[in-house]
Amino acid sequence: MFKRHKSLASERKRALLSQRATRFILKDDMRNFHFLSKLVLSAGPLRPTPAVKHSKTTHFEIEILDAQTRKQICILDKVTQPSTIHDVKQKFHKACPKWYPSRVGLQLECGGPFLKDYVTIQSIAASSIVTLYATDLGQQVSWTTVFLAEYTGPLLIYLLFYLRIPCIYDGKESARRLRHPVVHLACFCHCIHYIRYLLETLFVHKVSAGHTPLKNLIMSCAFYWGFTSWIAYYINHPLYTPPSFGNRQITVSAINFLICEAGNHFINVMLSHPNHTGNNACFPSPNYNPFTWMFFLVSCPNYTYEIGSWISFTVMTQTLPVGIFTLLMSIQMSLWAQKKHKIYLRKFNSYIHRKSAMIPFIL
Repeated sequence: MFKRHKSLASERKRALLSQRATRFILKDDMRNFHFLSKLVLSAGPLRPTPAVKHSKTTHFEIEILDAQTRKQICILDKVTQPSTIHDVKQKFHKACPKWYPSRVGLQLECGGPFLKDYVTIQSIAASSIVTLYATDLGQQVSWTTVFLAEYTGPLLIYLLFYLRIPCIYDGKESARRLRHPVVHLACFCHCIHYIRYLLETLFVHKVSAGHTPLKNLIMSCAFYWGFTSWIAYYINHPLYTPPSFGNRQITVSAINFLICEAGNHFINVMLSHPNHTGNNACFPSPNYNPFTWMFFLVSCPNYTYEIGSWISFTVMTQTLPVGIFTLLMSIQMSLWAQKKHKIYLRKFNSYIHRKSAMIPFIL
């Protein structure tokens, strides 16, 4: 009996010990869970693991063929998407040294337009293999050289005729006849015009870094130099007849000439501003300068002032060669103005469509 009570007591002690152990374990688990939950809440929301980006660079294979014979010249490998036609010309020159970048013209198809140097390969590629046709454009010259030659020639040629060199005019006739004041004024205005051109070419205009065939330089110089010789010969001739309406005609036309020259200069300065060139260009807006208010009426006021200068010079000198030169220049500049006017209409959404190209309300 005593043994039985003793075994029951021992069993009760074991049960109590097991219950206490269970309680301690539950308490520890609750503490651990509570601590873990606090840790998770303090860490904030779980962030997804950022995906690793694998950059892919597409390369093109460019096949260059001769535009005349259509035979393969070379193949350029590993040409990247951002590469331009200028970059392709450089690589082409390294592969084939006889093809100079300034002389080569690349086309997408025979007889098509030559691709500009800034055009990217990605914009013209239909697949990973691009076929271009190469043409030798001949001897090339920079645009700066073209403009300097065009404007320096007329300046010097006119001065030679103004000095009445004996090999051009009769010495006795030149010494016997006095020059009319309009002859001196015409020389001054002519020199002002071409000196302004030269200074703007060097310091104002952003001349393209590209090149043009040598034949274009020859044709331009022949046109400007030839007309300058014809104009200067008549104005500085000893038998030159002054304008019909005398000093009034000369004075009014001379003042108008200087106004147009000033307006042309201020317009060119405005067009050279960074906001008016490049890919992010905006249409020029008139400012406080009254000469820029012509932008309210026409798209190309520089051409308007240029034609105004030559019309004034024609009236001031009253000579046929100046009139013919003014007519030809007006036709050429009207074509340029209409072309730019269409570009403005297409490029600038805020552009006013009722503006004229060069002559207000007419053209």
